[in-house]
Amino acid sequence: MKHVYEGKTKSVYELEDGNYLLKLKDDVTGEDGQIDPGANSVIGELEGMGKASLRMSRYFFEKLNQAGIPTHYIDSNIEENTMTVKPAKFFGEGLEVICRFKAWGSFVKRYGKYVEKGQDLNALVEITLKDDDRGDPLITEEALEQLNLLSIIEYNYLKEITRKIATIIKEDLQAKGLELYDIKFEYGKVNNNITLIDDISGANMRVFKAEEQIDPLDLAKIVVK
Repeated sequence: MKHVYEGKTKSVYELEDGNYLLKLKDDVTGEDGQIDPGANSVIGELEGMGKASLRMSRYFFEKLNQAGIPTHYIDSNIEENTMTVKPAKFFGEGLEVICRFKAWGSFVKRYGKYVEKGQDLNALVEITLKDDDRGDPLITEEALEQLNLLSIIEYNYLKEITRKIATIIKEDLQAKGLELYDIKFEYGKVNNNITLIDDISGANMRVFKAEEQIDPLDLAKIVVK
């Protein structure tokens, strides 16, 4: 097993069979001491966060695989905080795809003159570059095409599949009395097919109950009993 990458919330290893092992950490991102899935800085450790993220990831990846949606997920080991995944090729150095059901976070900061915090959004999809140094800048459809990151056909598919995945997760949370405000996904190519990668956890979504945001650890306990 070869260590190939150290991320903010996970370590990545290449296995001898060509697949990869993700080890999820207890590190959390945020700003001003508050946990925030949209932030780029690690603010510390939250004991049990890695295990909680893995339990949620397994739950949703298995649900999506059953729905016929392509994911990189193979299996997981909850005790060791690890997930085995298929190898995937990134778009450039990585893209983040956000689906928004409510106006929150950076969306309100950008468009505050035209939107109210908490305003309903119709599964609005945005794409940003994974680039911490530049604050994960928003990128347009035309820029993605001209920079050879995505073709127009791939861009349209990415929007469609993101809305489909986000809606499945939203409906699952809704059945548990929770409301999904927004969620962030990552994609890559597995065998030249656009595939959902990374993890699906409280670290990548904002979920509320009665207008109160749910802590990622508490969220995992509600979602995966």
